[in-house]
Amino acid sequence: MRIALGSDEETPLVEHIARHLRAAGHSVERLAPGAAWPEVGRTVARAVVRGDADRGIVCCYTGTGVAIAANKVPGARAALCGDAATALGARRWNDANVLALSLRLTSEALASEVVDAFLEGEPDPAEAEAIARVEPAQ
Repeated sequence: MRIALGSDEETPLVEHIARHLRAAGHSVERLAPGAAWPEVGRTVARAVVRGDADRGIVCCYTGTGVAIAANKVPGARAALCGDAATALGARRWNDANVLALSLRLTSEALASEVVDAFLEGEPDPAEAEAIARVEPAQ
């Protein structure tokens, strides 16, 4: 799977996520490294929506800013997830295509669990149809 990974800070956690993804056989493209969080969120979300990446992962101090920025890109569905069950649910029920993580609260072990759940989860077709009917705010 092609993963777009962006963070507004280069931290050991971000490096761990990239290594973890590569070890699992995924292709990782680092986008907007060290850019401000709004640019990180937009850049990764655009890559996913354009089809340059299958999924995106964005990180900032709280994870909230990059999630908000990513969700402003039409077609992006970013979910801030702090545990594997939430990440799996975001894929299953919301067809999320961008995972947002907090650099402050996420340990390396937790990041591995959350990322794996996000990448392994598949959307429920009934829920994906409901999401497709939701139009972005104008």
